[in-house]
Amino acid sequence: MTTPVELIRGKVAKILNSRELALNIGSDAGVKFGMIFEIMSPGEEVIRDPDTGDVLGEVSLPKTRVKINRVAPKFSVAATYRSKRVDAGGVNTLQPPKWETRYETLKKEGSFETGAEPLEAWGSYVDAGDPAVQVADAAPSTLEGLGNLIFGQG
Repeated sequence: MTTPVELIRGKVAKILNSRELALNIGSDAGVKFGMIFEIMSPGEEVIRDPDTGDVLGEVSLPKTRVKINRVAPKFSVAATYRSKRVDAGGVNTLQPPKWETRYETLKKEGSFETGAEPLEAWGSYVDAGDPAVQVADAAPSTLEGLGNLIFGQG
């Protein structure tokens, strides 16, 4: 029989730019470099039986996933990490492709871009106060100490 894992939970404290956000939990709460968190919608969707209309339960829906890249005792910084390769090259078949890696952003229009750029809170589909829940099946990186060195904790 396996022991249930206690997932780390927190909230989005601030949107930092188009790819990064700060969480209100850090190493004091057990956060480590490389951990993955789902940023959830703050409310829950009610699930009803289509025949009877009875409430069957509620479910929280994820907005995005982020990976911890800096850790301090009281907060951490996480960034979007999902990416796709796109051909940003020529406009016709005579020019060779120019492949770029673009990363998911926090922008409302759901774009992918090559780097982070400034983003006002109103332009993000993630909001301060949104719940953040550790993803159980995503193990932290073996480089977790690197995130602590960034803030001088290692």
